[in-house]
Amino acid sequence: MAQTLHADTALAHGAPHAPQSFLTRYVWSQDHKVIAVQYSCIAIFTGMVGLVLSDLMRLQLGFPGVFAFIDAARYYQFVTMHGMIMVIYLLTALFLGGFGNYLIPLMVGARDMVFPYLNMLSVWVFLLAVIVLMASFFAPGGPTGAGWTLYPPQVIMPGTPGHDWGIILMLVSLLIFIVATTMGGLNYVTTVLQLRCQGMTLMRMPLSVWGIFTATILALLAFPALFVSGVMLLLDKTLGSSFFMPAMVSLGQATGYRGGSPLLFQHLFWFFGHPEVYIIALPAFGVVSDLISVHARKAIFGYRMMVWAILAIGVLSVVVWAHHMFVSGMNLYFGFFFATTTLIIAVPTAIKVYNWLLTLWRGDIHLTVPMLFALAFICTFINGGLTGLFLGNVSVDIPLSGSYFVVAHFHMVMAVSPILVVFGGIYHWYPKVSGRMLNDTIGKWHFWITFLGTYAIYFPMHYLGIMGMPRRYYAYDGYQFIPPTAQSLNAFITIAALIVGVGQLLFIANLLWSWFHGAKADPNPWRAASLEWQTPQTPPAHLNWGDELPVVHRWAYAYSVPGAREDFIAQNAPPEDGGDEPEQAAPPRRKERAR
Repeated sequence: MAQTLHADTALAHGAPHAPQSFLTRYVWSQDHKVIAVQYSCIAIFTGMVGLVLSDLMRLQLGFPGVFAFIDAARYYQFVTMHGMIMVIYLLTALFLGGFGNYLIPLMVGARDMVFPYLNMLSVWVFLLAVIVLMASFFAPGGPTGAGWTLYPPQVIMPGTPGHDWGIILMLVSLLIFIVATTMGGLNYVTTVLQLRCQGMTLMRMPLSVWGIFTATILALLAFPALFVSGVMLLLDKTLGSSFFMPAMVSLGQATGYRGGSPLLFQHLFWFFGHPEVYIIALPAFGVVSDLISVHARKAIFGYRMMVWAILAIGVLSVVVWAHHMFVSGMNLYFGFFFATTTLIIAVPTAIKVYNWLLTLWRGDIHLTVPMLFALAFICTFINGGLTGLFLGNVSVDIPLSGSYFVVAHFHMVMAVSPILVVFGGIYHWYPKVSGRMLNDTIGKWHFWITFLGTYAIYFPMHYLGIMGMPRRYYAYDGYQFIPPTAQSLNAFITIAALIVGVGQLLFIANLLWSWFHGAKADPNPWRAASLEWQTPQTPPAHLNWGDELPVVHRWAYAYSVPGAREDFIAQNAPPEDGGDEPEQAAPPRRKERAR
């Protein structure tokens, strides 16, 4: 009903946010598709900055002292900015702002988001957040170098790089980003709940929508904790309050702080921080589920189980945050509780992995570039998840927490895995966005360089961590417990990181070249059943669906249906074409018992 009113109102009034000029079409656009591209371009640019910073860090670790401009202060600034950029400004913005904006209206059969103007504002507020963040590179003292977790008290104390303008600009940027995320999040949730087309029940939505929807709810619940802690830390820095700053002596002088609690900041940060892991992971789970189903030509195994697993992960993600704080010291019973919840959340996650593998089992697997990235994600996520089981145990986590083992685990789960899904999703939906195909040969070169290169980077880090090599160190000279072979391994990792970094230029070149010169894409090049591939035009026109909205008759995974004319049945195909979801299929008749 809400969707029908929205559609009729838009058409009756001549689509009030329809573009009338170049500026309203491509700059101040209220079209969710253009906004998605804007979000993605800003996020990818910011991510490239983060990638360069990571390579600069690796130059110091692989070849210490060779590059004189990378001193200790700059090294820690590079570490801090790299971490914050990749987690917040790249992955969160890409999955929610990029994939969420583009896919949700098309996949649920809507003409646009519920609040197009608010949607437009969100991307420009996000850009403002990025500009403020980048301004810290040019501020006196440079960006903050306190580590991406921004732990007080050292984050605002003299001696920490960027302790003045650097940390102020970082906190202001985060607060602005949270405003943008809230604007977008309200749109995504309301659109899913109110603007689904006729027949699009919740249990017919693609898993990509379920993942983004659940992650958005998590973001709306978790980001306020970061917002509050950011405001309080900003007040500690600028006004001398003592929310997180205890009474202490700095450089031989007593400070004016009294009675603050640094541990309170850690609790607030990680109450946001661990749901943030799943704010990134859940959209990745949904997207990879759709990629596997489409490119294996097989219905997703256990759809309802996958939906409930997404919801269970979302709920459990808010009760596991303190496993990041085992080394901070806590009551034994609390340690036991958070260790237990950390292991429990592995259960719905493992269900998803099993269902992906069972979907692949006896499927008609097409090794397209999107499918290669989806398969690489499964391998990487399993590897990273297994090391997470080690770190979820208190007695194992404490000795490993300060080592490179944590760096390896974190990057395999939180960096490489979702980035592989991002690449797979872009290769999959690029024809819908642009009307052209990405170059397949360049895509495969990009895949193998990225996949093999990241393993060459992070697999050896597990060994370095077990060896006892500590993280967050600028230089490792003179440490007797670190054998000389560790430096050789660090040099190897640095070379691999540089190769992977340069390899991403193939991806950027492919995006730009194919936009103008790529082969013209068919309306449905992957023969997908989900609704976004059934639009009247490719790329979709403004308001997406022409004069009439689609009517959905089945789920999004009707592949290889016996007796069907093709190996897929679109969601909006007539009911007589079959392909109903298993729960609605007619039960087989029982044979009458022989008398």
